Amino acid sequence: MTDSLSIRGFVATIPNHLTTEEGLPITTFRLASTRRRFNRETKTWENGPTNWFTVSAYRQLASNVAGCVAKGDPVLVTGRLSVREWENGERSGIVVEIDADAIGHDLAWGSSAFSRTIKRPAGDGEEEGQGGGPDADADDDPPGGAA
Repeated sequence: MTDSLSIRGFVATIPNHLTTEEGLPITTFRLASTRRRFNRETKTWENGPTNWFTVSAYRQLASNVAGCVAKGDPVLVTGRLSVREWENGERSGIVVEIDADAIGHDLAWGSSAFSRTIKRPAGDGEEEGQGGGPDADADDDPPGGAA
């Protein structure tokens, strides 16, 4: 099953960044998303159950996440969902993963400053930061054509 979704939650683990032998950057972390509701009787906010996701980012997104996302940060994640069952001898379970298309800080909880990634030539002639994302065919002009 593969569906696109957006999740709002908190980074629950230190993001793990690695580069494969083929040169593919990957960053993963666990995301905790807890629904909160206001109890009118007690006039307090209460936590509901927590959903846990493993988030994986690749290529330039992975490098950017590794450089600016930390454990405890409130984030918004958009990506493709996959739910898989696993079994390991006597134990079994379900893992819920998100292959991220975009990750950003949730500005409802604080402020953030944006800094554009400087594209540099990669070893194979393709510029780093390109490869299928929203900016893959974009030039250096800002959105809307304003310079």
